[in-house]
Amino acid sequence: MRPKASEVPSEPGEGHCTRTVEQGAFCIARCNCGWTGPARRARAKAREDAAAHLER
Repeated sequence: MRPKASEVPSEPGEGHCTRTVEQGAFCIARCNCGWTGPARRARAKAREDAAAHLER
């Protein structure tokens, strides 16, 4: 079974593209640069992790 992913667009020209991936009961934010956020039970928290990563 493939994990479900949803894209969160990054700012143009920034080079980062984040997404959330569901693994069982957890949701994880990931970026194409190799960054991975902590496993969260709430999708909203994983999206907040991804947004915070894009701000850096």
